[in-house]
Amino acid sequence: MDFPEPRGYCAVMIDGPVRVRMCGVGDADGKAVLPGRELLFRRLAVPRLLFAVAIATPMFLAINLAQAQSLRQGVSALNRHDYVSASRVFIALAERGDASAQSYLGYMFETGRGVPQNYTEAAMWYRRAAEQGDSLAQYSLGLLYDKGFGVPRDIVEAGKWLNLSTAAAPPGAREARARIRDAVTTKMTRGEIARSRARALEWAPTRER
Repeated sequence: MDFPEPRGYCAVMIDGPVRVRMCGVGDADGKAVLPGRELLFRRLAVPRLLFAVAIATPMFLAINLAQAQSLRQGVSALNRHDYVSASRVFIALAERGDASAQSYLGYMFETGRGVPQNYTEAAMWYRRAAEQGDSLAQYSLGLLYDKGFGVPRDIVEAGKWLNLSTAAAPPGAREARARIRDAVTTKMTRGEIARSRARALEWAPTRER
């Protein structure tokens, strides 16, 4: 940092994630000189930050582990056909922004398992998961738009979500999803196909947490 002449100054120094406001004077050559206590603060800031991160990281890991275990409990209950217990687990996680739980909950509302069948609720939960990038929820939401269940029928929006779902599908599901996407595409005009692809290209995931 150069100055045309010796004078007082204040500057914001960036050290990794730490921004420190420092004040001092320029020397005879116009170079910035940092006071000793500012240098000391700069040296202490990063270790303190690293210590705070070291304390917080295990807490975040513990929370994520607990949520993963809870999600597995919900899936296990679903596989046992204990739909009421599964819905309770998924509702709690879905309301906290867990995309996988939101996708499962959408399925339960769509099929009436553990909760009253409600296509509007199903579409809402599928959408929340789909916007976070859950490809299975994107697939299910695309089908609802194709059929007009829980949402106004919109073939362009259906194509958008089915395109996104197919692109992000695991290898074992990609071919099946591509067939459904292509079947829906046969019902679309060239303009609708172009618009659905443009929407898919413009889309970006939005995380709830």
